[in-house]
Amino acid sequence: MTAVTKDRGTHAAPKRRRRNDRGGALGSTGLYVATGVAALLFLVPFYLLVRNALSTDAEITGENWKFFPTDLEWGNIAELFDDPTVPFARSLWNSAVVGVLHTLGTLLVCSLAGYGLARIPYRHADKVFYAVLVTLMVPSAVTFVPSFVLVSSLGWVDSLRGLIIPGLFSGFTCFLFRQYFLGFPKELEEAARMDGLGHWGAYWRIVVPNSLNFFAAIGTITFISGWNAFLWPLVIGQDPDAWTVQVALSSYMTNQTVNFHLIFMATAISILPLVFVFLFLQRWLVQGIAQTGIKG
Repeated sequence: MTAVTKDRGTHAAPKRRRRNDRGGALGSTGLYVATGVAALLFLVPFYLLVRNALSTDAEITGENWKFFPTDLEWGNIAELFDDPTVPFARSLWNSAVVGVLHTLGTLLVCSLAGYGLARIPYRHADKVFYAVLVTLMVPSAVTFVPSFVLVSSLGWVDSLRGLIIPGLFSGFTCFLFRQYFLGFPKELEEAARMDGLGHWGAYWRIVVPNSLNFFAAIGTITFISGWNAFLWPLVIGQDPDAWTVQVALSSYMTNQTVNFHLIFMATAISILPLVFVFLFLQRWLVQGIAQTGIKG
């Protein structure tokens, strides 16, 4: 009986192993199929964007749908940049300047504030931190009008200063930096202080170089937010030369006319910087989100 039982167990083990391998293969195939379907669904808006950007208004709104138009309208690009009513090239430049300076300024201001709250002991640190948290509970609509009145009184309407400076401080970004710096190894900073560095030296020479992944993650999110901002640039940039790309996009759709081909072409061009930024910072972005900011 013992020998028979052992033989049955010996034959059953390979069968279970084959079933497990078959189930694992089916699971992997299902995962690849689901991933492929999801990728196609995510690519559909980009296909529509490119297809309509190279079409005429009649082909976009016509009943006879084609996967791609017979004749690609590359002239839409020249028409977009030659439009005298909308300075699209100037708008791209304004958005680039606003996005870069807004990102750099936010990273500097919020990282310094977060580092001070996390590492510099002083009497009212907790009160200051709670005050920062309170700002997260205030709707942006409440501070919109006072911010505009202040910017207008300073003469910053239709200027890059009015677009950039009011948004340099973010309570949420400051909170993220503080939480990150609380988990930063104190041993590195203590070693820096033994070498004669103060808080600023430890921050600039030790903390920042070993936190580039986290800075890249926050910087990417901040840049995308600044590039996509619409309401504040719409109010501040009243002159066409001060428009950002989002404001320029809205000008192609009015109560009287809608220039579909220009809207799609302008949108396709306006997302290219975001794609390049994401592709360039993808590795640092993933590592920063995982908060692996310490070099080996």
